[in-house]
Amino acid sequence: MALFGSLSERLNHIFSKLTKRGKLTELEIRTAMREVRVALLEADVNLRVAKQFIAEVSEKAVGQQILSSLNPAQQVIKIVNEELIELMGSKNAKLEVSSKLPTVIMMCGLQGAGKTTLCGKLALQLKKQGKRPLLVAGDIYRPAAITQLQVVGKNAQVEVFEKGTQNPVKTVKQAIEYARSMNYDTVVVDTAGRLQIDDTLMKELENIKQEIDVTETLLVVDAMTGQEAVNVAETFNARLDVTGVILTKLDGDTRGGACLSIKAVTGKPIKFIGVGEKLADLEPFYPDRMASRILGMGDVLSLIEKAQQAITEEDAKKMQQKMLANTFTLTDYLEQFSMMKKMGGASAMLSMLPGAGKLKVSEKDVDEKKIERTKAIILSMTKQERDNPSIIDSKRKRRIAAGSGTTVQEINQLLRQFDQTKMLMKQLKGGKGKFRLPF
Repeated sequence: MALFGSLSERLNHIFSKLTKRGKLTELEIRTAMREVRVALLEADVNLRVAKQFIAEVSEKAVGQQILSSLNPAQQVIKIVNEELIELMGSKNAKLEVSSKLPTVIMMCGLQGAGKTTLCGKLALQLKKQGKRPLLVAGDIYRPAAITQLQVVGKNAQVEVFEKGTQNPVKTVKQAIEYARSMNYDTVVVDTAGRLQIDDTLMKELENIKQEIDVTETLLVVDAMTGQEAVNVAETFNARLDVTGVILTKLDGDTRGGACLSIKAVTGKPIKFIGVGEKLADLEPFYPDRMASRILGMGDVLSLIEKAQQAITEEDAKKMQQKMLANTFTLTDYLEQFSMMKKMGGASAMLSMLPGAGKLKVSEKDVDEKKIERTKAIILSMTKQERDNPSIIDSKRKRRIAAGSGTTVQEINQLLRQFDQTKMLMKQLKGGKGKFRLPF
């Protein structure tokens, strides 16, 4: 599912009408901006933020230089893109590092936002950056909160420091001393949450900040709650002076209001976004890339980064050599699916491609279950069959179908797709074919 699909679709529809008109009048631009304002409000963007955004875009878009340009519609879209980037924070806000180690990161938020899981996701991110994080169990109230953090820590292969239900301030102090003695450079503290904001919760968090030199106070909010997420951020920031926000559940049915409003309302940047349930599904937040995705321009940089994480340089060279030598096999084809899964799956990759929002792609075209069935077919083949698919006759097909729980028709379809892939590689190698994306 594309991020903010309905908002992106609405904006693309509005701008497509502008691009068809060639020259634009001031009235046409202002009419389009009114439609954009409605689209933003329907996406649950803060009213004051939406009004200010439209006022700033309109002021720039109706200038004489824009109206008299060769392609005013593209100029308007460029202005909207720039203002969206500014609205969300201009640039990626990195985590601060304390001059006196360990760096202490306090995670806070309401229950249900995914805070405890987020601690593990952040620890995994830090490990990838070469850091040595320690998780600290500071939620002594919610049943099984400590156990949950221990499970998350085990999955991320990060140690969890816990002292049962003793005072959280004392636990954090002890954790910092332990981190210093064990050469941990970062301490990530999971704090108590509540179902709603109350004074008891806030005082406990304030006590931790008063007693401990906290480097980052990160607020975890559920993006699916829309405008309520902005209200929560505003309240927490007033009491705790948060340094940044992490938005979770952006892979769900999110309208975009929180993402587009939080920075403008609180003045604090979004530092990370949660885009799935797996520990690896946490991404640094880049306002420029998010603006591009909202406007249907894709996010090629993030796609490249995901590819670099999923595929080693050595693997890429091997695959290139096989393609050039035309020795690409079904085993290699199977590896492509594994790499795709590491990058978030077919639908996640598709959503990052420029123009993907304009494609009328049905669910079956990016059906992850269909990919799993294809993998089952290949795994049901012998090594000889994978290396040389031409030997797969009707008898072999029936055996493979029985072994993979599929049909002979599905096997025929896979073999046709594989032949087409090899044909494409041959064309690219010879420079005879022109391969381009269908948009």
